[in-house]
Amino acid sequence: MGQGSGRPAEIVPLGQAREAEWRILWQAYLDFYEAAVTPEVTDRLWAALVPGDETWRGFGATVDGALVGFAIVIGHPATWSLAPTAYLEDLFVRPDARGQGIGRSLIEAIAAEGRERGWASLYWHTKAGNHAARALYDRFTPADDFVRYRLTLGG
Repeated sequence: MGQGSGRPAEIVPLGQAREAEWRILWQAYLDFYEAAVTPEVTDRLWAALVPGDETWRGFGATVDGALVGFAIVIGHPATWSLAPTAYLEDLFVRPDARGQGIGRSLIEAIAAEGRERGWASLYWHTKAGNHAARALYDRFTPADDFVRYRLTLGG
């Protein structure tokens, strides 16, 4: 097994010192979903994550000083609550570091921060066939019965 076998992950804010490591993981995440974004999109995302404001939150998981996973959360107002809500848009753990509770630790850290910040909820989605991710997510909450629709508008 790769780096970090058996050691707990430390969950940290993403920061400038992690950029090169994050970009490698980001590309692996895109490859996993057979997706591509322009370099400008990646640059804009990184620039938004580094300061970690009320909208963009970047969480990193490190083991023995190496970045092995990340999560990206977008906070926004909610129509059904006075408190904001948060969307866990991206979560990725390096394949050789999976099965060690790193994904769980990322979600737990996000939920803890959300409680501190007064978020009403945290929500996310994954592909129906992503059984490994769904096994983790089902430990937190059951999937609901909503179906997602996506209308591409350009941009």
